[in-house]
Amino acid sequence: MATAIRNPRPNPAPDRRHPVDPAAAPARGGPSNGKAGGHDLIGLKELSPEAICALLDRAQWWAEHPHARSDALRGRFVANLFFEPSTRTRFSFEVAARRLGADVLNFSAATSSVQKGESLYDTLRTLEAMGVEAAVVRLAEPGVLAELAPRLAMRLVNAGDGANEHPTQALLDMLTIRQRFGRLEGLTVAIIGDIAHSRVARSNLYGLTKFGARVLFAGPEPLLWHGHGGLAEVVSVDEAVEAADVVMMLRVQRERHVDPAAVPEDYLARYGLTVERARRMKPHAVILHPAPVNRGVEIADELVEDPRALIFRQVENGVAVRMAVLERAVQGGDAGWAS
Repeated sequence: MATAIRNPRPNPAPDRRHPVDPAAAPARGGPSNGKAGGHDLIGLKELSPEAICALLDRAQWWAEHPHARSDALRGRFVANLFFEPSTRTRFSFEVAARRLGADVLNFSAATSSVQKGESLYDTLRTLEAMGVEAAVVRLAEPGVLAELAPRLAMRLVNAGDGANEHPTQALLDMLTIRQRFGRLEGLTVAIIGDIAHSRVARSNLYGLTKFGARVLFAGPEPLLWHGHGGLAEVVSVDEAVEAADVVMMLRVQRERHVDPAAVPEDYLARYGLTVERARRMKPHAVILHPAPVNRGVEIADELVEDPRALIFRQVENGVAVRMAVLERAVQGGDAGWAS
């Protein structure tokens, strides 16, 4: 049964002896108050290590209380605007918002005024005028949210923009890794597959390297991304699998491919995580995948639920991370959590 809770102090060291009722804390932000107190989450490239650490600490607390609820966002409206298909990310955000007591509006592009030519900015301004305080947005165009955020009083949370960033997915990946190893520093994380089209790969690269992790990229040459500025090392798939503490397989995003020949028929054998390759992983190494999974394409079917695979743990952690992100967006982050 769900448990109503009070908010603890999550950062830097959670202090569960002196919980504070969030209802007693002063309301922060709001459409009429500009950005004061609230925080957008556009990407991890520009986010400080301290801010990332605070989010991971807060998410860890929610992960340790998977049935807990809060009224921290009671009376606040959050809108989910997904212009691309999504199952787990959209529902994960909705579950997170509802567990925080928020009222959730789900946007359907197919039945909205976007079909009449309304711009994303005007759609967001309209929602803002109605009192919506935060919008979770997924769209195909990269970089648009960064341009819109300064023009809006509402908080924006990036749920994936083109091949640019997917910050909450990277945060839940980092949380999952930290739970298993107790740290990020000094670990080797191999990101393998369709990196060219992967916003997950980019956000993980930016986030993990800020904490001293070594990132390896591997995959077919047409699907690699060389704009990493030296943050990643490009190696063969076999080298990556054998060197990694974390093997992160990426979905082959056929819907974004211009050249179908970029994905050969024997993709699994040449670039995927086969059972034979998995035998050559380090004994302590784990498997991650952002999902949805193409079983038998980038990963062998039997490895999806292998004991080394943390794919469903990642999904669990997704709710915890998004609760922390929404609290930060609407309440103002660790200052809001503690006051």
